[in-house]
Parts: sequence; C-alpha cells; structure tokens
Amino acid sequence: MNNPQFGFGIIGAGMIAHFHAKAIKEIRNAKLEMIYDSNKYHADEFAHQFSCKSCNSLEEMLSNPQIEIICICTPSGAHLEPARSVIAAGKNCLIEKPLEITVERCEKIIQAARQANVKTGVVFPSRFYKAEKQLKEAINKKRFGNLVLGDAYVKWYRSLEYYKSGSWRGTWKLDGGGALMNQGVHSVDLLQWYMGPIASVQAISANRLHNNIEVEDTVVCAIQFANGALGSIECSTAAFPGTLKRIEIRGTEGSAVLEEDKLIEWNFREKSEEDESIVIAMKDEHFSLGGVSDPADISYKGHQWQIEDMMHAIEAGDDPSITADEGKKSVAIIEAIYKSAKTGAKIILEQNKVK
Repeated sequence: MNNPQFGFGIIGAGMIAHFHAKAIKEIRNAKLEMIYDSNKYHADEFAHQFSCKSCNSLEEMLSNPQIEIICICTPSGAHLEPARSVIAAGKNCLIEKPLEITVERCEKIIQAARQANVKTGVVFPSRFYKAEKQLKEAINKKRFGNLVLGDAYVKWYRSLEYYKSGSWRGTWKLDGGGALMNQGVHSVDLLQWYMGPIASVQAISANRLHNNIEVEDTVVCAIQFANGALGSIECSTAAFPGTLKRIEIRGTEGSAVLEEDKLIEWNFREKSEEDESIVIAMKDEHFSLGGVSDPADISYKGHQWQIEDMMHAIEAGDDPSITADEGKKSVAIIEAIYKSAKTGAKIILEQNKVK
C-alpha cells in the first residue's frame, strides 16, 4: 500500500468492538486513534486496553482529520444514526452485521453513502476465509452443475445470562430479531452468496428456552431460490451444547460441505488438479469453536482481512468486497422469514424486498 497510515475510529465499546481493535492492531499501516461509546466508563476502559483516545463526544471523533475509517459496533438497530453522522462527516464506514434491522433502514444508509460518495461496507468476515472462497470459486466455475440444494444450519446455544448481559439483546427494536438476525445472519449471507437470489421463503419459529426475550430462539425455513434450486435454514440459540455452523451445497455434478471455516466434504464427478490439495488441506486445517456456545470464542482474522479489504478499496478507488448494498440482501431475506413465521404464509422476495 502507498498510504503509510490509515487512522481508525470505533463507535461502540462492546464485545465485537474488541475484535475490530485486535484486527486493526495486526495491520502494519493501520492505527486505532479513537473510541466513542455513550457509556464513557466503557470507552475509557477500552481506550486503556487498546492504547487509543476515549472521546467525550461523537463529534470529537468525526472532526479528527487523522481518522479515515470508522467501524460502527453499536447494537444492530442503532447502526443507522451513527452511520449517517459518519457518512455526513465524509468518513468511510465499516458497519458490523447486520447492516441494520430492516430493509428500510438499510436503504437510508445506502442512500446517504451514495450521496456523500464515501465507501460503506458491512462486516461479514466468513467470506474472507480460504475454504469459503474456494467454495464460491467452484460455484462460479459451474463445477456443481445445476444447483439442487443449499442448506444452512446454525444450531448454537446461548445461556439465559447472555441475553441479560445487554438490555438490547433479544429485543425487536435493537436486536431486530433473535437467533436468525443476530447469530444466523452470517450463514444467511453465505447461503445467498453461494446459491444466488432467493425467490420465496416459508418459515416457522419458536422460543424453546429463552422466555425472557421478545424474539425467537429457534427458526426453520424452506427456501426456493430464483434459479430453481431448493434449500433450508435451521437456526437456534437453544440447542445445548451447540454445534459448528454448517452449510451444504449439492448439485447435479458435485457436493461440498462447509463446517465453520473448514471444508469437510469436497466431491465432484469431474475431478480437477486442485482437488487433491484441497482434500489434503481439509484434514489439516484448524479453526476456533466459532461462537457455538460462547460469543467471544471467535477469531479476529476474518475482521482483519475485511478491514484490509476496505483499505485496499480506498487506495484503489474501488468498492469494498461487501458493500452496503450487498449487506442489505441478508436483511431482506431475514425480514421475509420473520414475516412468514408470523403470518404462516409463503413470502415472495423481489429485488431484495419483501413482496
């Protein structure tokens, strides 16, 4: 990179902000300059841990000329307001998943960024791991033939204490939903990235453990993709002790199974030269427990790669790999699934909107 230093700010000092800070620390030409949180005590603690300045106000961060990229790590339903402020200040914006909790709020962020001509990305670090990218490449090369089935399984466990740890957790207003919107959104994003647009969904949801929250802890959904393939999503935070998230892609010419960030099945009718090395790597690669029962048990490497992607985009004058428009897609799908679960009806999606 030609730029000797990218200055960063972080809004929100919660758990996920720590992963952003650790990632920034690992990047040679990146520096975390400031942290802002509405709770000054939390911001001060964060600043002490990561050797940056704790802001007294958001305006203090936005007026800092050293800061070029700001990571928004507030609760999901509180992304829009700080994003608008960041964008209006001409700063590039990297927003934690989901982009927002409704398509309408997502579109307000997208429109603001378009008008201000600043880069806005959404954090989906799973897309940056080697196995995930290999699977996408195989799909692009048509190695699966006609796609037949695409399934995502997120069978995790969250304790009652987890939802009590933040007043926003498990609320429609700030969490935007339950297991699917918060924990399952990564897999929803990957599934539509692999399989293409979703044409319709039909879902049912339940709350099997967490009676102290407003939203679901378990959801099952049948999917029809625009290309004619079928699929399903099963997601829960009530399944003790939890298992690694899993995505299965089945086609007329091959199948692959992704478990967390490792390929555990890779089988095609027509073999390629790279298949042997991929199968060997499948046996040796290791990964974290992926937040199965502990949300802090994840790696920051995906965040690091995505932050580096944003830095490259700024230098090259390109869009980041996962733009706000791209981030809106998973929100539209989840919004449709929730509508189906509430009404019992099959919901049609058209151009990332619920019809």
